[in-house]
Amino acid sequence: MGKISLPEDFHNYRVHFVGIKGTGMAALVEIFFAAGAAITGSDVAERFYTDEILESLKIKALPFSESNITKDIDLVVYSSAYKLDQNPDLIAAQKLGVPCALYTEALGAYSERAFSAGVCGVHGKTSTTGIAGTILSELDLNAQVLAGSVINSFGKKCVYTSPAATACKAGNCGKTETAAAASQACDRAQKFFVAETCEYQRHFMSFCPRVILLTSVESDHQDYYPTFADIQAAFVDYILKLPQGGTLVYCADDQGAVETVQIALKKRSDIKTVPYGTKAQGPWRLEWREVKEQKNNFCTEALGEAFLRVPGKHEVLDACGAAALCACLLREAGKNPSDYAEEIKRGLEKFSGGKRRSEVTGHAKNSFGDDIVFVDDYGHHPTAVKTTLAGFKDFYSGKKIIVDFMSHTYSRTEALLKEFAQSFDSADTVILNKIYSSARENPADFSITGKTLADEAAKFHKDVHYKEDFDSAASFGAEILSKKAGERYPNGYLFVTMGAGDNWKVAQKIMEKL
Repeated sequence: MGKISLPEDFHNYRVHFVGIKGTGMAALVEIFFAAGAAITGSDVAERFYTDEILESLKIKALPFSESNITKDIDLVVYSSAYKLDQNPDLIAAQKLGVPCALYTEALGAYSERAFSAGVCGVHGKTSTTGIAGTILSELDLNAQVLAGSVINSFGKKCVYTSPAATACKAGNCGKTETAAAASQACDRAQKFFVAETCEYQRHFMSFCPRVILLTSVESDHQDYYPTFADIQAAFVDYILKLPQGGTLVYCADDQGAVETVQIALKKRSDIKTVPYGTKAQGPWRLEWREVKEQKNNFCTEALGEAFLRVPGKHEVLDACGAAALCACLLREAGKNPSDYAEEIKRGLEKFSGGKRRSEVTGHAKNSFGDDIVFVDDYGHHPTAVKTTLAGFKDFYSGKKIIVDFMSHTYSRTEALLKEFAQSFDSADTVILNKIYSSARENPADFSITGKTLADEAAKFHKDVHYKEDFDSAASFGAEILSKKAGERYPNGYLFVTMGAGDNWKVAQKIMEKL
């Protein structure tokens, strides 16, 4: 629908969200609600983890219906999963002349109200944003952070808002005599806004970044970006949205990110760059330390020794990038980042992951007394699968790792079949399910199946099993876990459900059996 503008004062501003249970949508609901907007929304009846967020705000998702839309609604925000000419709420809004905006357009309009930082990349967006928000909770900056998942250290929400801003919301920001004046004072107090921004269909182009953090660039979303050059061009265009002298924080360990930055700099030499990682030079050069007592220890010149309580070297890279981003925001606020090293490290220590990001979902023991830990992870790209499983192997040393993986989208599985097949080497046993399709593709258009992936993976891994449905996968998994782990695995089992689908239900079924 194009560019929209949001009011200075959200009080008495009515917004209806179509697809309100989506993670990004629920996060934007949190932000608009905190600003004083009156919120309604609609979605499917199925319960999602975001229902808990909405219920905490006393918002109930309504069934889709034309009756949800009235003339006094000021704006309808809708998920890209729904079409203007097909969804009843959206059809009614257009009939009544109510402005409609995609989630990304509404997020972009909100980003104009602050000094905004966009976190982007094929991998690591959510964790990096969540870590940045957790660090910011330790700093004396007026900041707000929106992540693409529930972040434990945000208090089981997707949004972190700094105490200074919340105090302002409570009416403690000075002698303001009207709601409008109070709202404007609050907006001035919320100077920094950090948000996860998505590359799919160039959605991040609606965002208005003053700083960008780039984690990685490689081929993905093949239904929209058939080649690597296509997706890389989107990231370059996003970087070029930075203002004159804007800052680009990027991972020097990711070759795709490095090449993308080089292309962007040829077009815009004014952009300031802040590299991080083991191949970086400067304050954010990363040195690995040992994994000890389920903590990733590492070191940078800017922080000295630091540690993270979540598994995987990829998470340490994300932490390094998040810390570098927060240092940029401190500098923008006129503060010396080196004075805040201890606060930044405290934030890193406080981060404990998010929903479906290396999330521990349960514990059990079998009849032999073997400890069983259940973990769920959203990894659905070969690189994410490989690095996450490698991280689990280090973090949960001495455990036998069984992974149940459900590939997401036929187009991605077909395009990256060999990469997927070779991504399970850190697991002891691999269980593969049917492919989890997307609404934007027709399975009948593809010859590939989950069995195709299992056959290919068996060429590279000695213990691969195809279990199409969740019941058979759970029965097979429970059978494995009921046996003694053996001398090679003194610490028992780690059962991992992985993917962007709903195969987390496999672990649930196993826990019920155990």
